[in-house]
Amino acid sequence: MKFQYLQTQSQRAAFAGIFVILLPNFFPNLFDPLGRAYPSMFSEWNAPSPKHIHLLEGALHQQISEKQQSDIWSPLANQGWKPCVDSATVPFDSEKSQGYIQVFLDGGLNQQRMGICDAVAVAKILNATLVIPHLEVNPVWQDSSSFTDIFDVDHFIEVLKNEVSIVKEVPSKYSWSTREYYGTGIRPTRIKIAPVHASANWYLENVLPMLNSHGIAAIAPFSHRLAFDNLPEEIQLLRCKVNFEALVFVPHIRTLGDTLLQRLRTSPTTKTKGENGNGKFIVLHLRFDKDMAAHSACDFGGGKAEKLALAKYRQVIWQGRVVKTQFSNEELRHQGRCPLTPEEIGLALRALGFNNDTRLYLASHKVYGGEARISTLRKMFPLMEDKKSIASEKERGQVEGKASLLAAVDYYVSMHTDIFISASPGNMHNAMLGYRAYRNMKTIRPNMVLLSQLFLNGTMEWSEFQQAVENGHKNRQGQIRVRKETQSIYTYPIPDCMCH
Repeated sequence: MKFQYLQTQSQRAAFAGIFVILLPNFFPNLFDPLGRAYPSMFSEWNAPSPKHIHLLEGALHQQISEKQQSDIWSPLANQGWKPCVDSATVPFDSEKSQGYIQVFLDGGLNQQRMGICDAVAVAKILNATLVIPHLEVNPVWQDSSSFTDIFDVDHFIEVLKNEVSIVKEVPSKYSWSTREYYGTGIRPTRIKIAPVHASANWYLENVLPMLNSHGIAAIAPFSHRLAFDNLPEEIQLLRCKVNFEALVFVPHIRTLGDTLLQRLRTSPTTKTKGENGNGKFIVLHLRFDKDMAAHSACDFGGGKAEKLALAKYRQVIWQGRVVKTQFSNEELRHQGRCPLTPEEIGLALRALGFNNDTRLYLASHKVYGGEARISTLRKMFPLMEDKKSIASEKERGQVEGKASLLAAVDYYVSMHTDIFISASPGNMHNAMLGYRAYRNMKTIRPNMVLLSQLFLNGTMEWSEFQQAVENGHKNRQGQIRVRKETQSIYTYPIPDCMCH
């Protein structure tokens, strides 16, 4: 009897637990106080209401003239620059190679692309043979995709065959040189001290002797380990060639990307038709995931619960190492250091002249707050799409659940859209600025300081807001920007990668 009594009590406890877990979904208002008290449990299912209701009403009722539509969708005029990445005049002789270079790349897709370009350049500087770079498992994305899962390795080697020797894996005599080998102790063939933005001479002085002694050198970490300035012209051109010509995605990513492009251009509206009858569309890289929100140290309207939840997440992930936390939310916004929310970037797009007939493709990792967070954006742009809305589960089969491959699909669509805009500066924003400048394609750079200050003004009328946004972005739509000293060659390819 006692056993049956305990079993019954256990079952009741289990049912009670399930009831408590499910109850917030059916009666969310009941749990608002609990959500504020225990933000780690209840903070993310109750998204905040729109913060800029006055502006939202104006955006939803605005009338956009034909001239505004024509101006915003018109392609960039020729700006007098063209791609210029001529091949080496003297083909590389693999028999004269000084040894093998291995690199281990961390970060997301865009950081890995830059690392690959730099690795090719370092191999050229050292007159060495590059082993196809190893991509580390990203701690945030938890994706173990390899170079050959993402990039067309045969195309990569073919395009660069006259520039540098590249092999898919180390020869059998060096088969011991693996990531696991370097992760289990101090090794004489591993370089751990490569400084950020190292010079060509640093590699010649510190890595070449190791190649001469051992025949192989592994550099880890390698991200941002080559300077952008004071390098020979042929090295700069080579970096450009890798980034803009040699690195293409594997066929199934391109095929899925082309499917998305075709469906996006089959627009249900006639107002954004191009001369060739293809519908135009814009890609928005939202860049509003939980890591971004937490790292920014900004307030996004979720109240005390959200603040506490993000603070806790920030402490766990970065152990409090977020310098911006010393500033107030208003100070951060005045400085333009807060990522725009989906609502805010939507208002900016409407102010620039994009109406509710605009076909918008959302290129993003997981959005913090999910669908509830982007509901206001969807209200402004009801024709908003993403990978899941326009491609079937079967079509997405080879990329589903693999963050790097999903990012590659978004990258491919972003390369070919009529207009690209990122809600906040970052690696994807920088990569697209560079690629689309190289191809002379329109890319809108949000004026973060201006927009942040406008959104802090709670009394501004829509007409005033719209005029300020339009005026503040007239020269931020893809106009040529020459690279300044220390700036990235991958973001600003002029003049290193282009001829005037």
